[in-house]
Amino acid sequence: MDRLPVMADVARRAGVSHQTVSRVLNDHPNVKPATRDRVLAAVRELGYRPNAAARNLVTRRTRTLGVISFNTTLYGPASMLYGIEQAARQHEYFVTVAALDALDRRSVLDAVDRLRDQGVEGIIVVAPQNTAVAALANVPPDVALVAVGCGTHTTLPSVAVDNEAGAEQATAYLLDLGHRTVHHLVGPRSWLDAQERESGWRRALEKRGAPVPEPLVAGDWTARTGFEHGRRIASDPDVTAVFCANDHMALGLLRALQQAGHRVPEDISVIGFDDIPEAEYFGPPLTTVRQDFDELGRRALRALIGIIGDPATATPAPAETPYATIQPSLVVRASAARPRA
Repeated sequence: MDRLPVMADVARRAGVSHQTVSRVLNDHPNVKPATRDRVLAAVRELGYRPNAAARNLVTRRTRTLGVISFNTTLYGPASMLYGIEQAARQHEYFVTVAALDALDRRSVLDAVDRLRDQGVEGIIVVAPQNTAVAALANVPPDVALVAVGCGTHTTLPSVAVDNEAGAEQATAYLLDLGHRTVHHLVGPRSWLDAQERESGWRRALEKRGAPVPEPLVAGDWTARTGFEHGRRIASDPDVTAVFCANDHMALGLLRALQQAGHRVPEDISVIGFDDIPEAEYFGPPLTTVRQDFDELGRRALRALIGIIGDPATATPAPAETPYATIQPSLVVRASAARPRA
């Protein structure tokens, strides 16, 4: 066949009507199993690809979702985006991504308008910053929307990792090892992740009646920031344990401590957050808090499908629980130990 096969070719090969092929391709329930198998076999043999635009006109569904994300290579947001894309593929949805330089009100609303113009059925917003949460409050109510990464800070349906629980678990682990207190290298306070991890760290100390040191606040999430604060930490003889708000800052801290002649974990224990792929190859391998970004993507997609109405896969959250949190886990490696005598 010199031309691309069309539906009539499939019908002819399978010995059925054009309408029967259409029912099979649109997963209509009133088709005999034997007939369905015959049509699908003809589709495979001919290499027939349904015309998506034509199907959209019939079903009024584009099976396309929009994702608005912060334009960043940071491991957390990038992994969230990857998890969403993987989940969409499993559910046979296409994803259109709008990567923004800033998650402010104007940028977010412009992205929503652009995605709606492309016919998306719903939108997932990776919203880890205060400005993004504020912007989401202005999205028109007829837009099917799910927020990712902003926890309970929005009234919209949302999915997030329980940062407070992860930070509390990491801090409690260091206290259980016998450290009198735990110092904290905080991420940028405009980020909800940083705020929540700081809250979890503080809560763990207060529960145990441990001293709460003044946290060190970072301007960004980079190893350079960890290194710069690490030089100050290395000069403080009272520091025996540090919880870092992410693994990249922990990497910079490790370098600063080692450069100052401190041994990790013999002199100072260090725990990070994220479990980036390189964490187990740090020197020493980093104890850290792991986030399940694949599950985050799956839960966000299921929540959005529940809103836009796909009965085959929808699992909407109960009305009294408009958000879902995913529990992180502590990964114990070699960077934390009992304090020196």
